[in-house]
Amino acid sequence: MDLFIGKRIRLSAIIKEDAESFALWSNDSKYLNNLDTDYARIRSKEYYETVIDNNAQDESIIEYGIRTLDDDKLIGFIMLHSIEWNNRKAIMTVGIGDKAARGCGYGSEAIEMILRFAFMELNLNRVGLDVISDNTPAIECYQKAGFTVEGRARESVIRFGEKLDLIYMGILYDDWVKRQ
Repeated sequence: MDLFIGKRIRLSAIIKEDAESFALWSNDSKYLNNLDTDYARIRSKEYYETVIDNNAQDESIIEYGIRTLDDDKLIGFIMLHSIEWNNRKAIMTVGIGDKAARGCGYGSEAIEMILRFAFMELNLNRVGLDVISDNTPAIECYQKAGFTVEGRARESVIRFGEKLDLIYMGILYDDWVKRQ
């Protein structure tokens, strides 16, 4: 079993050339609003080149590109960040930036792969995440992967005048093993 190659995707290093894709995705406000609680901002290729460099140097971040096996196209990213090695925990973030690749199951496959990596290779005990309450497809995807709702910060996000909750979810090593 290869940690970084799945059925339809592979996880790869993110390189400076990928900054162009990230900059293009930053023009999609729906993508940005689902990805983060920060306000949507279009960013330059140069900005993402700096982010890629900084993330590569930070030992509390492990970030991979999500590439399709058939044409090696970068369609998104997945990362473990805020890693606390002493507590064996991390926060996961995933984004499918390529509009045509959304809703096709690539995110689910990437999550399966990163959880296997987190629990079997990194020896983590817990992976958490947060998601905005109106992002139903993501919540369903996370639940399908074994994440459970652990809490809710009421009215933490305001999008277009609507007050939304931020949902905290997590999966523990023992829960993940039971699903295998």
